[in-house]
Amino acid sequence: MSLADETTCCHATTKAEAASVTHPLQALTPAEITRVAAIVNADPPYGVDTRFETIELLEPEKSVVRAFKPGIPIARQARVSVFSTTAIGVTRLFVSLDSGAIISRKEFPQARPMIQLEQFLAIEGHVRANPEFIAGCARRGITDMSTVCVDPWSAGNFSIPGEEGRHLCHTFAWQRLRENENFYAHPIEGLNAVIDLKTWEIIRVDDYGAIPVPTKEANYEKEFTKTTRKPMKPIDVVQPEGVNFKIEGSALSWDKWSFVIGFNARESLTLHDVKYDGRPILHRASLVEMVVPYGSPVNGHFRKNVFDIGEYGIGKLANSLKLGCDCLGVIEYLDVHLNTMNGDVMTIEKAICIHEEDSGLLWKHWDFRTDRAEIRRARKLVVSTICTVGNYEYALYWYFHIDGAIEFEMKATGIINTAGCVPGQPGKYAREVLPGVVGQIHQHIFCARLDTAIDGDQNSFVECNTYAEPEGPDNPYGNAFYESETVLDTELKAARRADAASQRYWKVVNPNKTNYTGAPVSYKLEAMNCVTPFIGPNSPSGKRSSFIQNHVWVTAFNPDERFPGGDYMNHSDGAGGLADFIKQDRPIKNTDIVLWHVFGLHHPVRIEDFPVQPCISTGFKLVPHGFFDGNPCIDLPAEVNEASCCANAVIT
Repeated sequence: MSLADETTCCHATTKAEAASVTHPLQALTPAEITRVAAIVNADPPYGVDTRFETIELLEPEKSVVRAFKPGIPIARQARVSVFSTTAIGVTRLFVSLDSGAIISRKEFPQARPMIQLEQFLAIEGHVRANPEFIAGCARRGITDMSTVCVDPWSAGNFSIPGEEGRHLCHTFAWQRLRENENFYAHPIEGLNAVIDLKTWEIIRVDDYGAIPVPTKEANYEKEFTKTTRKPMKPIDVVQPEGVNFKIEGSALSWDKWSFVIGFNARESLTLHDVKYDGRPILHRASLVEMVVPYGSPVNGHFRKNVFDIGEYGIGKLANSLKLGCDCLGVIEYLDVHLNTMNGDVMTIEKAICIHEEDSGLLWKHWDFRTDRAEIRRARKLVVSTICTVGNYEYALYWYFHIDGAIEFEMKATGIINTAGCVPGQPGKYAREVLPGVVGQIHQHIFCARLDTAIDGDQNSFVECNTYAEPEGPDNPYGNAFYESETVLDTELKAARRADAASQRYWKVVNPNKTNYTGAPVSYKLEAMNCVTPFIGPNSPSGKRSSFIQNHVWVTAFNPDERFPGGDYMNHSDGAGGLADFIKQDRPIKNTDIVLWHVFGLHHPVRIEDFPVQPCISTGFKLVPHGFFDGNPCIDLPAEVNEASCCANAVIT
């Protein structure tokens, strides 16, 4: 046992603990998933060819959640997407667990399901066995096909002849020179197989011309590290009196916070019924899409515009976290239960990590006249999960601060997607990270869906801009500037972009509830990481990701409007997402609204990003803005941490 393990402790939920349903927003239990699959398989839409994309909770209406009291019977329904192994189309079913019946059925004849985890290695196997692909590898000096690693990329929608009406996967390949070494150091450039996921036919192998496969190794696993730096002394996080949070089923409470934790195969972590001191702030919050557009038009790289949530589902790709490594401190883990393609239960142990962290200085003031100081330290509750999508790791962190702020942070690590080049000639769209190996410029653009409930469901959306007063009689010294607020009262008006020149920000207000000044209570969106997209909005990939053209969107609440790019993203044409939602131009003033925030990472690759990328992060905050009548943490007791001590590190 390592020192980290000795000084870190945890608790993981047992199967028995996970079996009982204690809240209407609790995710489906293993028994419920099994029962839903049995109900569907009793009348499968595609007969023996029926497979399951997702089985998840069909969330009840808000009125049901608001009326719920412990002990009240909980009606349970599931939302199910199934597909055929042989034909195009997806069928969406609503299933009642109480009646044991399918209560709603809707067909989407042109939709394609997400690429499933169970298909990854099958795709690799079929590509490796294809004679045309084998010949392409031979032209690059590769004869042992067992050394070839094939990553399954979504195909997009590029109107390429021969691809119409199919469910395709476009692939990129690398070579692993020996066991466990980093194959991303050896891209097989310019050789891309396109495979039909219904027939398992390789419909085409695109060979853009052979260049030598780079052979220099760049490894990260500890078995390859010959020398290491001197170990640092440990930093131990201990809580001798235990943690300050409690979990009952999926309902968590900590300090003045309470909320319900959910999880599904597509979005991964979801948060529900979020309240501070009993006052509602969010009905639901989650990351609903991420798109990663790459900037290179060279060879087959123009197709790299992957929607990791909508085309793969990051929940199913969640890691089983390791104590003392992924999570440090006194940890509570939650297992998650999803479905396989066959409808069996897939359990990811320790997929969700919950812990507390010291968060530095919260507030302080020293009165120089009296030489008196008051200091309070901050802490936060962290709810996190880490998902691996091929080469990249995405670590999702939701932070709940004691001052009423909610923060989301996305940390991106893992291995950059690599391509090959003639050594020393990376081209204008990439940077060489190893001789003959490049990382292409790209972006990671995320969309969060925030179903706001600021002191209730009747909310409005306000834009705030700062302007300088024109110099003149009202501004004789040229120092005057002020903030102007505008209520954006329809969906089309509320599709907005950031503007640094006016220090623009947005807030969600409840016009029916006021603070002591008479102003509506509100929460401010701190949009610190807005990015400018560089793909053409009318390009094939731009049409499918039109939601990235604005940094905020606001829609009237509709439970069926769940995803910014549409419900089924594989081979999508751009229809059925935010751009279509707001064409209705519904009123969004003093009503139930949903705030969608688009943010991200602009990533010109660094040499330091290889062989494994140090974490880079992005995110946003929701902070109280007139929600309270003053600093909500003025009541914190004065404390001195007795475990802190002097380091005595100064050498004299």
